[in-house]
Amino acid sequence: MSHLPGYLVLLAASVLFTGVAGRVKAWWAGRRGAPLLQEVFDLRKLVRKGEVISRTTSFVFRLNPPVQVAAVAFAALLVPLPGQPSLLHIPGDFVLFTYAFGLAKFMAVIAALDTGSSFEGMGASREAAFSTLVEPAFFILLGSLALVTGRTSFEAIFARPHYGIGSAVLVKALAALSFFIMLLVEGSRGPVDDPTTHLELTMIHEVMILDYSGPDLAFLLYAAGAKMVLFAVLIADLLIPSTIGPAAGALLLGAALGLTAAAVGLVESLTARIRMTHVPQFVFLLTALALTVFAVLLFSLRRGF
Repeated sequence: MSHLPGYLVLLAASVLFTGVAGRVKAWWAGRRGAPLLQEVFDLRKLVRKGEVISRTTSFVFRLNPPVQVAAVAFAALLVPLPGQPSLLHIPGDFVLFTYAFGLAKFMAVIAALDTGSSFEGMGASREAAFSTLVEPAFFILLGSLALVTGRTSFEAIFARPHYGIGSAVLVKALAALSFFIMLLVEGSRGPVDDPTTHLELTMIHEVMILDYSGPDLAFLLYAAGAKMVLFAVLIADLLIPSTIGPAAGALLLGAALGLTAAAVGLVESLTARIRMTHVPQFVFLLTALALTVFAVLLFSLRRGF
């Protein structure tokens, strides 16, 4: 339980993550931008508001927001922080991590279909399609690292890199890039999605939450930010040595989260949103990167470097 404060800080970091990304976008556009804590102000305002719920919806629609938050909070238990073990580390926990995200995705899809709106059904279809392209890449990537280390938990995989120094830089760079693209896809950020648009032809995640308001909408917005933070922590686990102490690990983790959020803002500032028909090609890049990591690790094991 001594690591509980770090876990709570991790859950709280999601509201700052989107704030940093927004400030970078504003800075790049020459604007002052919203405060870093704007997400906190927005969530507090939503929690105080009442809700408007369509009479065509069932309990599935109401169940979705708390399930999103619970799934993300459970997934956070499995992710180790630099210099600290995870609160719940068991063999195969990266599979459980994916199942938690899969449950959240399933609930989001059936809740969107529960509204009876063809508009939200369109977004649900797109969300499900793109998620099915991300999961194979995630399993190939983590499975490759598990094969090399002989362990199947996040903590052991990141703590015991059993591959040579010659390939470590390449493997970590490719894996970090893969996690970053997963962050963009799962967080519905550019160039895959645009969280600020409300055009029918371009919306994916936003269209699925149009019928939510008040505290339920606050839960959904918080869960979306927390998902991105968890992928940013995986990037930090890859790049920060696991042998450092908790204090240094906390400082480096804060820097890594800030840089990752800034990178999200830069990507959205420098790239246009991809055409919907080209999004699968972009997501397939994940599979190519994961297979490249697998090939590099196999070559490293055979050659011994």
